[in-house]
Amino acid sequence: MTIEQQKPDDSLLDIHYLGDKDLRKSAKRVSKIDDSIRELARDMLQTMYSSNGIGLASTQVGIHKQLIVIDCEPELSTNAPLILINPKINYYSQELCVMEEGCLSIPGVYFDVIRPEMIQVSFKNENGRPCQISATDLLARVIQHEIDHLNGVMFVDRVTNDLDLTTKLQEKGFTRESVKSLK
Repeated sequence: MTIEQQKPDDSLLDIHYLGDKDLRKSAKRVSKIDDSIRELARDMLQTMYSSNGIGLASTQVGIHKQLIVIDCEPELSTNAPLILINPKINYYSQELCVMEEGCLSIPGVYFDVIRPEMIQVSFKNENGRPCQISATDLLARVIQHEIDHLNGVMFVDRVTNDLDLTTKLQEKGFTRESVKSLK
């Protein structure tokens, strides 16, 4: 799929923020990959780029379909963005790594999160073809983060330091009550 990777003036879709009940709903499998799904993916990419993000799940824009878009290097127009429809992680490495995460649905809030270092994920692309990839580093992290969104989970649910979490969320106008800890 080709999409201009320059930052447009406005987002096409409205991003929902922590506290919005839509973010806690699980997404449904996409049964038919057609032009409407491809258009949604394009709109999501444009929204992600305009918000300076590197990943976006459909649930973040209030659409409960299993669709995520990712571009870990948006400044490199030679790299095509990833579009994952009905993604499923088939393998998680036992090796874990800690990396800082943020989220377009919780602007200005960043925390270290522990996740598996490597994953294998299967999905369908925008043409409906089955695909499988192994991912490490930032790509593995972004895929896990976005698949969490499809399951109603947000990265702050994985943060273990309650005091720090509460303080940083309040500083940005969010409440701790919106977090569903996975401890």
